[in-house]
Amino acid sequence: MDLTTVRSVRTPSHRDDIALAPGERLLGGGTWLFSEEQPDLVGLVDLTALGWPDLERTDDLLTIAATCTIATLVGTAPDADWSAWPLVARCANALLASFKIWNTATVGGNVGVALPAGAMTALLVTLDAVAVVWTPDGGERRVPVERLVLGVRSTDLAHGEVIRAFEVPTRALRGRTGYRRTALSPHGRSGTLVTARWDDAGFVLVVTAATPRPLVLRWDAVPDDAAVVAALDAHRDWYDDPHGSPAWRRAVSTRFAQQLRAEAQAQVGGAA
Repeated sequence: MDLTTVRSVRTPSHRDDIALAPGERLLGGGTWLFSEEQPDLVGLVDLTALGWPDLERTDDLLTIAATCTIATLVGTAPDADWSAWPLVARCANALLASFKIWNTATVGGNVGVALPAGAMTALLVTLDAVAVVWTPDGGERRVPVERLVLGVRSTDLAHGEVIRAFEVPTRALRGRTGYRRTALSPHGRSGTLVTARWDDAGFVLVVTAATPRPLVLRWDAVPDDAAVVAALDAHRDWYDDPHGSPAWRRAVSTRFAQQLRAEAQAQVGGAA
């Protein structure tokens, strides 16, 4: 969609240039921004001009730039012991987007727009990622991605704050992961996306798309089936839109959670 109210596009060369004037918005890939009218928008500040490295690796962290495209992330060769890496492509394929969009859409944009079906949010939450946030005063703060998205189109970001990157601990990348997704139509938006990760530290279960914000459940070890069902039954905030009713979303999410629990138990039991 043409943004007919935009009068300027700025390409910052350093951090100080990011400061937003009234009516300006940050631009990453712009795949959501250009998808509907933005009547109050008069200017764009293109973060891709800053040239942030897409991916940086240390022994303890994989740092993913907010401007890293989904295509770049999916195409990255993992370290040999990153058994969680298949979850990257699975979550990318959960998005209602073609591979062409992957070449433009950014990881930070998918998280920052805070839509329930944002599958990069699901990925990063499952991997215990932490968002590095630049603050307007020149500082930075870190917030777990599971606490960054507060609801539909709502985040923990204050005015003028910018997601700089996501830090993924390599210990999480060495875990095992599971994935389940469904939609009401073959190529429709996700009705629920349930992901899990398990390792020696425990079992984490994440529900997105079916909830306004990520639902994250953690146990010190793979729980029994009753504990999983009880945790999902206790949750009351299920999303309601044309892509699924709350009752349906709760039912399929619970079923998927049971399947992932059983998958983890089988692997842990087999390893033992």
